[in-house]
Amino acid sequence: MNTVAKVIAISSMLISSGMVSASEEALQLGTCLTDSLNGKERKNLAKWIFLGMSSHSLIEPFSNVSESDFDHSNKFVGELVTRLLIENCPEQAKAAAKVNGAAAFEQAFEIVGQVAMQELMTEPSVGQSLGAFEKYLDQEKINNVFN
Repeated sequence: MNTVAKVIAISSMLISSGMVSASEEALQLGTCLTDSLNGKERKNLAKWIFLGMSSHSLIEPFSNVSESDFDHSNKFVGELVTRLLIENCPEQAKAAAKVNGAAAFEQAFEIVGQVAMQELMTEPSVGQSLGAFEKYLDQEKINNVFN
């Protein structure tokens, strides 16, 4: 697998959702990768995902993200992924690549993305913000569905 394919696989999995059946080697790589991250790195990965999503045409008008913000975050992720694959998890990366190629990296880095997002979701203000829609629910109509 060439470097470009790895980068594309890694990038796509950090922002995707829905884990497909992962090989044992991909799971071991994902475990090694996440175990090698500290809390600040997980938060910065979540920030990178958010910045990437902020470039979506529906979200971009609400975003005030500069090119410098993107570049700084991309630099962080590039250096982090390099460290993870070269220093922290080279044996697991080799084994996963041998068995499943790019798909193994996609599966492993999806696990990393999920852990990064969990880091943000545990902050109470995030839960409060995402739960604020409840005041607009028509509870009576919803209850009628279940009665």
